[in-house]
Amino acid sequence: MNYWLMKSEPAECSVDDALAAPKATVPWVGVRNYQARNFMRDAMQVGDGVLFYHSSCAEPGIVGIARVASAPYPDPTQFDPGSPYFDPKSKPDEPRWLLVDIEVLRKTRNLTLPELRTDLALEDLVVLRKGNRLSITPVEARHWQIILKRLEGVSAG
Repeated sequence: MNYWLMKSEPAECSVDDALAAPKATVPWVGVRNYQARNFMRDAMQVGDGVLFYHSSCAEPGIVGIARVASAPYPDPTQFDPGSPYFDPKSKPDEPRWLLVDIEVLRKTRNLTLPELRTDLALEDLVVLRKGNRLSITPVEARHWQIILKRLEGVSAG
């Protein structure tokens, strides 16, 4: 099992939006970075753990626990000229961009970046690295356990 931190702007898809969706599951649309896409394509598997992270907001941080709920498949927004994620170079027979569905298991308190930075055991967490702007980053199992403990006082399943 792998673990991931996935960033979403709450104005676009918040943890509450995901929880309100059928089966608390949303397609993770709009990934337009090759490295993040490759994580979905090559490494993510159904059942992998996800830290749902709000970015580009007043208090960025981890706000939910989720899981990968589908295998990767083409992101339909790349073909929609009306979408902000439209890519005119992507073709239906050769899609460039993929997505996975994410099922939110529960909302958590907001575990903010400043709070994450106070834990020396998390100092090498990818999201804390200077200059990191990827929307999807791997999370080591030991980091997953520490974060869950901080969030809820429980260990991961």
